[in-house]
Amino acid sequence: MQHLFQPARIMPIKRDAYASKNISVDVLRLDEIHPVISGNKWFKLKVYLEDAEKQQRKVILTFGGAWSNHIVATAAMCSMQGFASIGIIRGEAATSLSPTLLEAQRYGMRLFFISREAYKNKTIPREAYEGLKKSDIYVINEGGYGEKGAEGSMDILKSWSAEKYTHLVAAAGTGTMLAGLINASQPQQQVIGISVLKNNVSIESAIQPLLFSSKNNFQIRHQFHFGRYAKHTPELLRFMNEWHTATRIPTDFVYTAKMFYAADQLLQNNFFKSGDSILLIHSGGRHGNRSLPAGALSF
Repeated sequence: MQHLFQPARIMPIKRDAYASKNISVDVLRLDEIHPVISGNKWFKLKVYLEDAEKQQRKVILTFGGAWSNHIVATAAMCSMQGFASIGIIRGEAATSLSPTLLEAQRYGMRLFFISREAYKNKTIPREAYEGLKKSDIYVINEGGYGEKGAEGSMDILKSWSAEKYTHLVAAAGTGTMLAGLINASQPQQQVIGISVLKNNVSIESAIQPLLFSSKNNFQIRHQFHFGRYAKHTPELLRFMNEWHTATRIPTDFVYTAKMFYAADQLLQNNFFKSGDSILLIHSGGRHGNRSLPAGALSF
């Protein structure tokens, strides 16, 4: 499969509050590796597409919401790799499509809208199969969840030297990328997942089947969801603007802003110790920001 991404840089964060505690903080800028297939999306999807190619499937079908980074990334990767694509979208079709779904359509993705109840059961509407055989279609779970998504996510650490860090911190939705980071981590490293969903206690059990060996060097922090998935508060938006002013790093309110905010709070509250070295994984994707009112963000 053709490699689509540019090398990411590891960016040091110079803040007095961190230096005073003798803690180094770097950011792996996965958000910079591709303008559309941003952040962790390439890694979570690539093994699935390799498998679909081996099975000679013609169409990739996946699931997502109206502002889904995963939907756009899948549409773009399929277009670039010679697959047709289908998106099963949560909720009834709006009068006008979100910019995210319009972009997915421009990459050739056919969209089908289903009720939230049907979406919960991952029901594929009959019309999605029109003109196709079931054997033509390769299904990828929402967010790329599954062993192949975790396998691809291992390359996030394999592609960049990360052995020196004591802690790896990343946002967690389905837990797929986090499982890949855990699989690829060194035994002495701690992997910290920042859950972006409220009361997402099932994420630990979702991660376990994706681990390729028995590891317990990880934890999930559940207190930084800001209400629930894809919700935000004035405090979070204020942090996003302040963080961008200080670091020039853009974030999204669904995933990465919550991760950076959590890491900053944990550091200030002495969760990390003097001498620790932290790598924050910027997992990319900013489509959710398109739903904010104009002027809410300064970047």
